[in-house]
Amino acid sequence: MVAAPSDGSHHPHGRSDFLSPTKEEEEEEELEFDPLGRETMGKPLSSCPPWEKVLVGKIRGMPATEKNQVLEAISHCIQEKSQLIKEGVSDASVQELLAAWNLNLKQPLEKTFLFYVYGLMLRECTSEDLVEKHLAGLLELSQQSSSQQEGIALAIGITSTSHMEVVWPMLEHLGRTRFLRSTFRSPDSQEPHPNMPWKRVGSMCLLCYGQMALHSRERILPWVDNIASRMVYYYSCSDNDDVPKRSFLSAAIMLTRALKWESSTQGYKFTQIPKLIHCLLGILQKEPNFLATLVRQKIIMVIVGLSSLRPSLKPMIKSRILQTCLQSLYMLPPTETLRSHSPLQKPGLDVMVLYQKCMQALDLLLQTFVLENKSMDEVCFLLQHTEPWLKSNKSHERKRAVQSTFLLLKYVLDCVTFTEEATPSMLGHQLGLLMLLCQDEDAVTWTHSCQCVYLLLQLVIQPKGNMEEFTHLNEMKNFEARARRESEMKFYHLVKALDRNLTVAQHTQFVLALLHGLCRHSPPHRDLASRLLLMVSEYRGIKQEQVAEILQGLFQVLPGVILNNMLQTSMKVVTVLGVQHTQETVEVMMSLCHPSERQVTLLWKALATNDLLACKVITLLYMRLKLRPPKEHLGFLPQAQLTSLMALDTIYELLYMREYKAMVHWAFAGILLGLLTQLHYLFEVGLVEGITDYQEDSLETKPLGPCRTCLEALKGLFWTTSHWEVFADLKLLKAWELFEHLETYAEGVTLLARAMAQYDCEVRAILGQAVIFLTSSEERDNVVAILIVTEFLHSQDLTHYMSLKSVDNYLSRSLNNANQLVRAMSLKGLRSILLHPEKVDLLQNQLATLLDSFLMPEPQDLTGLMEIVGDILHHLGMQGIGAVSLRIAQNLRPLFDDEREDVRGGAIFLYGNVIYSGGRRYQPALRKHAFWSLVPLLFHLADSCPAVVTKTKFTFLRCAILLKWEFRKQLFSKLAWGHGVGAESDIFTYMVESNLTSYHQFFMQALIYLSSPHKNLKLTAMKFIGGILQDYFDNLCFSLKTDDVNVLRKQFEVLKEQQDSISRKFYQNYLDGIIELYQNVTH
Repeated sequence: MVAAPSDGSHHPHGRSDFLSPTKEEEEEEELEFDPLGRETMGKPLSSCPPWEKVLVGKIRGMPATEKNQVLEAISHCIQEKSQLIKEGVSDASVQELLAAWNLNLKQPLEKTFLFYVYGLMLRECTSEDLVEKHLAGLLELSQQSSSQQEGIALAIGITSTSHMEVVWPMLEHLGRTRFLRSTFRSPDSQEPHPNMPWKRVGSMCLLCYGQMALHSRERILPWVDNIASRMVYYYSCSDNDDVPKRSFLSAAIMLTRALKWESSTQGYKFTQIPKLIHCLLGILQKEPNFLATLVRQKIIMVIVGLSSLRPSLKPMIKSRILQTCLQSLYMLPPTETLRSHSPLQKPGLDVMVLYQKCMQALDLLLQTFVLENKSMDEVCFLLQHTEPWLKSNKSHERKRAVQSTFLLLKYVLDCVTFTEEATPSMLGHQLGLLMLLCQDEDAVTWTHSCQCVYLLLQLVIQPKGNMEEFTHLNEMKNFEARARRESEMKFYHLVKALDRNLTVAQHTQFVLALLHGLCRHSPPHRDLASRLLLMVSEYRGIKQEQVAEILQGLFQVLPGVILNNMLQTSMKVVTVLGVQHTQETVEVMMSLCHPSERQVTLLWKALATNDLLACKVITLLYMRLKLRPPKEHLGFLPQAQLTSLMALDTIYELLYMREYKAMVHWAFAGILLGLLTQLHYLFEVGLVEGITDYQEDSLETKPLGPCRTCLEALKGLFWTTSHWEVFADLKLLKAWELFEHLETYAEGVTLLARAMAQYDCEVRAILGQAVIFLTSSEERDNVVAILIVTEFLHSQDLTHYMSLKSVDNYLSRSLNNANQLVRAMSLKGLRSILLHPEKVDLLQNQLATLLDSFLMPEPQDLTGLMEIVGDILHHLGMQGIGAVSLRIAQNLRPLFDDEREDVRGGAIFLYGNVIYSGGRRYQPALRKHAFWSLVPLLFHLADSCPAVVTKTKFTFLRCAILLKWEFRKQLFSKLAWGHGVGAESDIFTYMVESNLTSYHQFFMQALIYLSSPHKNLKLTAMKFIGGILQDYFDNLCFSLKTDDVNVLRKQFEVLKEQQDSISRKFYQNYLDGIIELYQNVTH
């Protein structure tokens, strides 16, 4: 690049590969800064060499013929003796001419001197034809050798000062006829075009346009957009050719200089500036990742000059400028290794000087952007582009970003005054990023980052006029700069200062930046983020309007928080938020995603670390469950946004969280009635999709519909608490299926209430809630409440919780309810034994009469008889039937093996109710009777009738609960969901292991079934006997008596005579064992 001859200040330095110097280039001019850091762009264009004025005077005094002779002489010298251009002007004729002019020139002359003189001669020439002739010769010469292009461009640029109308068409013609010929070639051609020398045309034209702009002076504005558009065109056609790119940069510098010194540019609207900047950034992106030239500095300085023109750059263009410039400089190798990475081409050039000048140019760019738009919005916009580098894993990149930020903020605070308060929310985010670097491994980085925080805070406070706060921060900043220390108190004071001076939106962004800091790779950054989060959340807390955004941000970063201590910090923040703003926290967490997602599950668990908070959470969810819009309003709301459905989904998940177990038990009654009424509501509004096609044993994880979720939550409420027996009762009776249809819903609630009364499941709390629901204005609440209350009237403990007078009053009021079912159930309750104790004797006498029917030789309609007895037992409830219960049980057991399926099933089912009806006095006797019924019941689990099997499971489990087996819950699981040999084996084990001293009694009972006419029972008996013989043989030898083994041998011998092969095979397999057992017992 060559400047006007008047500029004699040159600075030697090297170039990068693609901008390597030409043969003629020995020096390269660098852009300079004034003491305030503003780039000077060279001397004013009015500055001319001292000899120019004298020469121009002599030229103007020459006759036309003499001018023509001089022009011809110079042209001949340039074209025929081009060697002079390389080694200085030494031709005798030229020297004689110069001597005649008496210009007092210094030797040796500049290599472009003749071109300069040539241009002056043409500029002063009045004949356009003559000018055109000599320009054509220059342009033709430019296509032959690249070494003369700069001189030719200089001559053309000077000539254009007076003959722009001649120069411009000639360059246009050259571009159309010569440049295009070299640019385009046949798609099928594999070799370069034979006219490749014409490629130099583009480079030369770029230099010409630059010189034309540089010498246009006050005429620059009418031509500037045309010149710039041609520059962009030639650059875009250059592909990856380095020479045109180098020429473009030189032309851009000249154009920028010309505009810099033209005072009228501020009123002109330029159209090509974005395109010029785009080309410059393209060159910058191709720079190698080391420093060998000032190309980076020059490009940035040109952009600085262009960015001050009008119209102002759009944010998108400024953003690309910042991204490209920051990447080009910040990604350079660390300063410690910069020299080793930079293959300098000139020994005298210091790479650190190059680096400093490039960084100064970047600082100037940032300052220029602020001066163009003096606002904190602009500052935040600039700082936003440093974010990737502030978060970089490379220390030197963070260091450079922080240093740039520090210098920018210091400049803004010292030189720019903001009159409007700083409101951009991203300011808080940038403060957070800088705060995290206050514990960086590099001392310079953390020192500058702390200073940046103070500077930003001062910029926030400055427009407010709070001089006391401003001075206090200035003192803290200066003290920290001197002390260079890290202390907890420093961060505490900073957190307080941020809380006082940031807006709510800014403070929110600050907290979000800290949350993202928990995912950093650097341990010091993570640790500081953790400490600051706890400080911020605990100091005065987080404001209510911040909760939603902070929780949403936390939810997004959770997948990236992999360290346990960072995760604990996150959960502590959630807990603090929950304590301070419980309602907002619960509402936001419900809306984040489905509560089954792992990330939100962690948040709910965090709220359970505080017992009082967990109680509030459950209460709020229960209250949200009751926010049920009418059916006609549902069309205006998406199903996913219904508060009651979100609360339902959350409650369902919380039931299975260990952390909420105690709270669920505490709120059991409220949750129960809430779920029951919610299910009724869902039936009312028709949200029943998927309730009947649910499969418990399916591995498919298809989302549940609202109705099915509600039903599963209702079941889970009992299963996950200590009331699993209630769940088991309904499961084995298949009563949960009644809740799948509105028509059988009331029956399902009745059976559920009956089971709860049977097992004394939170009767007091549920009764209290039910009474409240009876007074509700919602009809569904009244229905659920009356069904529960009327069933609880059969509980013997009800009078402990409520007076009979109160019960009577509530039921009497319900007779006026608008719902028919409520009225009917109220009337039924008013007729109950609890309110009419005189009915007890009547029913017990009736029961004794019915019992006599069992003793008849051939009783009629046993099934109907058992149903009546069961109904009487239900009405008597916990009043009990005394000694009659034992007699009924004794009469029912023989019916277990009746040939009629309905009789067997009825007897077994009624037996399960009878054993609980004797009251406390007869409970031991009934427990003993239940023990002796275990073996028959066990065998009937393999009954040929599925209905009998279902009722047997119910009664078998009730016997196990009555006898207080150790593995009752596990037994139920096998009864409900077990299949095959494995389930049979487990049930056998639970029964025997729960009665370790009684297996010999089970063994003797089982022998009877070896002669059973029912094939299934006989086969089950064989399996049972075989299992006892294999697993407990030694114990049988010790426990059985001689009479027992005699019976055993007699029953066993019968098998030998059986017709079926299974019996004979069983006999053969266990004959030796029976003989050995007999011998051990009898001897």
